[in-house]
Amino acid sequence: MRTLVHLSDLHFGRVNEALLAPLVEHIRGLRPHVVAVSGDLTQRVRKHEFQQAREFLDALPQPQIIVPGNHDVPLHNVYARFRRSFHSFRSYITEDLEPFYSDPQMAIMGANTARSLAWKGGRVNARQVTRIAERLCTLGPEVTKILVTHHPFDLPQNYHARMLASRAGMAVARLVTCGVDLLLAGHIHLSHTGHTALRYRTAGRAAIFVQAGTLSMRHRGEPNSFNVIRIKRHRIEVRRLSWQPETSAFAVMSTEEFHQTSDGWGRGPAT
Repeated sequence: MRTLVHLSDLHFGRVNEALLAPLVEHIRGLRPHVVAVSGDLTQRVRKHEFQQAREFLDALPQPQIIVPGNHDVPLHNVYARFRRSFHSFRSYITEDLEPFYSDPQMAIMGANTARSLAWKGGRVNARQVTRIAERLCTLGPEVTKILVTHHPFDLPQNYHARMLASRAGMAVARLVTCGVDLLLAGHIHLSHTGHTALRYRTAGRAAIFVQAGTLSMRHRGEPNSFNVIRIKRHRIEVRRLSWQPETSAFAVMSTEEFHQTSDGWGRGPAT
């Protein structure tokens, strides 16, 4: 069994300060094998925002897989946006924009979908997908393979496809077919789980996609939340933990289970 904590869209500068200490304490108590952060660590790429994000990350368990989001790219400084897009992110968070972790039971890779030319949207290109496939798809079936991006490769059915990362269809067609099991993302500030078979046809295979909510003041109709994912071969459990202001604590609000079959991952326990 492996435990993975999935956070997203902290937006330091607009973070909900009240939940930070309880969040760190709760995550430490979980003793996760990996902490994944799927982008938007800052609100406006300001130095003090990155400093606060760095202090927060230093308080969390290691190892960590962290990718940037569109809010981690300078917005108003045109020179910095196009010539030093990820300078602050690399300086304060990590030099590696394609982080990788593996052990005998799971492998996790991060991919950067933020782009200078896209003010809000994101993109993945063929070279990135090739590198992801080389890292993840060469591993055996006993390893659960996980990709972390900021912009989602799949979405709830009521969301317009323009919210997807550009070229998401190309990425899913290749990565799910070659064995990637789990797609983690953020960006929309709402938590959700699903499987890719509803949107994509990938030769009898399906992966799970998991959206993390936000930990900022910019929530969209649901409480601040994060995900705890427990992985055992052929079984993945996703718990959404939401902030409870009245108790100043996080509590489990939903638990969903996925099971692997010959057709890929589907919702529900084994039958």
